[in-house]
Amino acid sequence: MATEINEVNLATLVSKLYYYEGKTQDEISRSLKLSRTKIGRLLKRARELGLVTIRINLNPAEFSALEQELKARFGIQRALIAIDHDDEVEQRAAVAQCVADYLTETLTDQTTVAVGMGRNLGAVTAQLGAPPPRRCTFVSSIGGSLKAGEGLNSDHIARRFAAAFGGRSETLYAPAHVTDHELRKRLLLDPTVQQTLNRARRADMALIGIGDLSESSYLVGMGWYTPLEIAHARLNGTVVDVSGYDFLDIEGRPSAPELHDRVIALSHDDFRRIPNIVAVASERNKTMPLLGALRSGIISTLATSAGNVRLIIELDEQTKAQAADDAEPGLV
Repeated sequence: MATEINEVNLATLVSKLYYYEGKTQDEISRSLKLSRTKIGRLLKRARELGLVTIRINLNPAEFSALEQELKARFGIQRALIAIDHDDEVEQRAAVAQCVADYLTETLTDQTTVAVGMGRNLGAVTAQLGAPPPRRCTFVSSIGGSLKAGEGLNSDHIARRFAAAFGGRSETLYAPAHVTDHELRKRLLLDPTVQQTLNRARRADMALIGIGDLSESSYLVGMGWYTPLEIAHARLNGTVVDVSGYDFLDIEGRPSAPELHDRVIALSHDDFRRIPNIVAVASERNKTMPLLGALRSGIISTLATSAGNVRLIIELDEQTKAQAADDAEPGLV
């Protein structure tokens, strides 16, 4: 145990000398009387332990051009664009870091944030580090699910946000999904449920995930919908679920009414009333869902990868061109 602690301390010291003071590995080797190979191993170990994180930012000109294009096409306020990674976990972390930086920059005391569920939102809390304290309130905007676990559940994510910023969290004490429409109506009339949902509706900001509505999605994995229901919805043009509640087609129009009204959460209309909706999606298969969500007009801030942004723009062009061709009358 002592040996492990000593190695961590030494890795920290070597990292400070190398990254902060600009010493070369040879200089550090001579100063600490350690081999250059040992210094290289300690620097690698520091990255593995998370003592050092290396971030590569996009070319500022390219970043600005992509963001301005998204603003012009979809009327969003801000784009948080991460560099592309081949590894899905690294990509999620990169997008999450952009959101963590954005929250650290924009949150102020008394801000209320409505928090959705999903892996991408959960990943943001892991990138926060120790931000300046903010007396914020993080409110669950969707109920809980036993199968979701700490990584996906809104309640757990909201609590981690509150712990990082020194704020408070509020749980929505209801199941996220029910199969009985009448039960859902009764639960929505419960005073405790109403109080939390009303607080979420009055939020200054909402963090939401964008789902791809696939047969392998976590909505199916948690048993909310069957693969057959999802396949049927996709055949009828549904391409995206917003926080597991609202379902939209490629034009951002409501779709799949048969899947609606099963979830206890904020709705599409509720999100429209919140000043800043931050949509977070890192996966490469989210291009079409993101386009549908952007066209719906509810997104204010988009956080995704540079590759996704380029594909969204390309897909937007293609679908508009196809729609124009379809609308053009045939030759007589």
